[in-house]
Amino acid sequence: MRRLIWVATMVPALALGAAACGSGGSKSAPAAVTTSPPAYSAPAPGSESPSQPGATGAVVVVHDSSLGKILTDSQGRTLYLFEKDSPTMSACDGACAAAWPPLTTTGTPQSGAGVNAADLGTIARADHSTEVTYHGHPLYYYAGDHNPGDTNGEGSHAFGAGWYVLNPSGNKIDND
Repeated sequence: MRRLIWVATMVPALALGAAACGSGGSKSAPAAVTTSPPAYSAPAPGSESPSQPGATGAVVVVHDSSLGKILTDSQGRTLYLFEKDSPTMSACDGACAAAWPPLTTTGTPQSGAGVNAADLGTIARADHSTEVTYHGHPLYYYAGDHNPGDTNGEGSHAFGAGWYVLNPSGNKIDND
């Protein structure tokens, strides 16, 4: 009986999520998504970033990649911007946030190597969590990135707008 109830509640939710993924772009959200960035057993070599002692905020750093210098978290996981967002509000929640989990923080975001601390900020999300911003762009992970340095979400047009990796200036890297 429990299995039948679970199927009855999940099928409409999955169908709604799949419908929201459709777009005219060449890339789409992954078939299976997670609600948070993948857990890695260890940061990529050289990805440890400096932070202030006792700091509790998310750390944003710059790493080299096949796309050039890009923003990542302290474990080397690539961060993205969503062109549908505004500097004060995320346009990605629900199924979108499952495919593109926001970089959230419980403290003041910290600048790591190559990051301009003045460009870091935060916004309040609809779920009352605090999302990190850089140069006015809310920051996200991509559930299709499985290893530090992956940039599989670059150029996607899922959920109605473009998703792009950011350079250290806070501008999108457009490889479309």
